[in-house]
Amino acid sequence: MNLIQRFLPLLLIMGISTLGKSCTPKDEDGTPNESITEIKFTTKTEKLTVKVDTLYSAFQNPWGMTWIGDGKMLVTERKGEILIFKDDKYTGQKVQGLPAVYANGQAGLLDITVHPDFAQNGWIYIAYAKPVPGGGATTVARFKLNGNTVASFEDLIVTTPAWNGGTHYGSRIVFDNQKFLYFTNGERGSQNNAQNLTNSHGKVHRIHDDGRIPADNPFVNTANAVTSIWTYGNRNPQGMIYDQTNNRIWSVEHGPMGGDELNLIEKGKNYGWPVITYGQNYNGTPITNITEKEGMEQPVKYWVPSIATCGMALVTSDKYPAWKGNILVAALAGTHISRVEMNGTKATGEEKLLPGIGRVRQVSQSPDGFIYAITEGTGLLIKLLPAS
Repeated sequence: MNLIQRFLPLLLIMGISTLGKSCTPKDEDGTPNESITEIKFTTKTEKLTVKVDTLYSAFQNPWGMTWIGDGKMLVTERKGEILIFKDDKYTGQKVQGLPAVYANGQAGLLDITVHPDFAQNGWIYIAYAKPVPGGGATTVARFKLNGNTVASFEDLIVTTPAWNGGTHYGSRIVFDNQKFLYFTNGERGSQNNAQNLTNSHGKVHRIHDDGRIPADNPFVNTANAVTSIWTYGNRNPQGMIYDQTNNRIWSVEHGPMGGDELNLIEKGKNYGWPVITYGQNYNGTPITNITEKEGMEQPVKYWVPSIATCGMALVTSDKYPAWKGNILVAALAGTHISRVEMNGTKATGEEKLLPGIGRVRQVSQSPDGFIYAITEGTGLLIKLLPAS
């Protein structure tokens, strides 16, 4: 019995079924449902017993989350909204003045994060599909908040070419210790884009925090190449984290039918899609007959069948000592969180956490060291608390 099946009777009795509410959009000035915070349960995992606290249950397609101090948290909805939470409760308020988004399939308002020096400069960064002539374009922008209203908004980089369709837009954003910004961009479902350096799709990109192109990017001197490219041969990476201690970037990307990957992202490298893959076409036919090729990177871990890897978090908090150093991976199709045990750059074990909780879109560690996750279908914001 999965978690939703186990706790659905309780949700129904309280009149707040997560399965029903996830399909109901909140009004602009809707008020939070306080009783949701009372739904809690404890679950025992292989190495840790955790309490699961449901903080909210009315999301439609939540995508990213970040914290901006004073107990405030921002969560994006793909349709183009940012919900404002404070002290783990929805305030009933949303950010005003956001740009229009190209909301089509997997495209829309995607990730959100803050500048490493947010306390000093107030910059908030988003990845979104921008409506442009010809369709949509994965775009990284930044803005500040004046109260709950967007101020000083600017697009930093718009990927090319524009795409008429809603498939494989990425996107996640991370900063490294030198405050370079990295973001992911999917190949739009057109496989050959990933190996083509003259377009932005199927790549991880690197820019300065103001959108300038770093002079030491790997393809700045390659004729006709998109100069922001950091890696290529990526299918649709929807998860990325930065390991500050070891100066490493990790990413997960969706395979087709099978072949989701966990990759160590390194300058200028080719991650193989679609030349090599552990997956196959959705109709069961082969994409390629090889899984390895010289000059192309092997995944650190891959999943067959696919779990539909999405957001991810590196556990660095002392609140979860048995998980410290593990990578948590959101699983959409798997409807769980995958806890991947790591030894340096090698994956050594895996556990499925919270099976059946919903299509997990993102899992994050807050500045004060707690783990949060957001789900589609069930529409949840949950917080994992170590049980004493």
